[in-house]
Amino acid sequence: MVKVRVRQHVNPLSQKYQMAVTPPDWEKIYTYPTQQLHLDIGCGWGRFLLSIASLQPDWNYLGLEIREPLVAQAQQRRDELGLSNLHYIFGNVNNSLLGLLTSLPEGVLQRVTIQFPDPWFKQRHTKRRVVQAELVDTLATYLVSGGEVFLQSDVEEVAVEMCSRFQAHPTFQRQGEEIWLATNPMPVPTERELYTIAHGEPVYRALFQKL
Repeated sequence: MVKVRVRQHVNPLSQKYQMAVTPPDWEKIYTYPTQQLHLDIGCGWGRFLLSIASLQPDWNYLGLEIREPLVAQAQQRRDELGLSNLHYIFGNVNNSLLGLLTSLPEGVLQRVTIQFPDPWFKQRHTKRRVVQAELVDTLATYLVSGGEVFLQSDVEEVAVEMCSRFQAHPTFQRQGEEIWLATNPMPVPTERELYTIAHGEPVYRALFQKL
């Protein structure tokens, strides 16, 4: 498979990304649409989901990614592996998340991951970061009680900001006594995580549970 070239960062506030995604017919997407669901926001190339979906067939997996060529290639890999518990959607989480979660079977969303999101370092660009108060509110509404949100980044400032938004919401409680989790609770790591660790750099991880 030829690897496509895409821009590393995409501005989610630009006009071309303001149309919300039309939710699919989930019964046509998943063999068992009422299985517990893991949502990966900003799934990139989708390799993390390909690995975990292969390991856990009793879960459904959904990747949401704003760079359309990555979604197309991820879907092709999924089809080659014949995974009927995995789907990718091209869309902007800022305006599409609510519609997608509303359309899902009730009570299926049990786990959410947001891993190494675009950091948008410049102060005037921080509003482009994916974890905003509205996203936290939406997840608080549709995640099942006891459901989990796992966050990680190789940029401490971004990790702190993500955590602060979840900690500010009364529905979520941070898990673990340490400031940052020493290990990843997911059964597989992301490529970015492996790259960061291989270069001796820290990864800032946190796990939240919906009360």
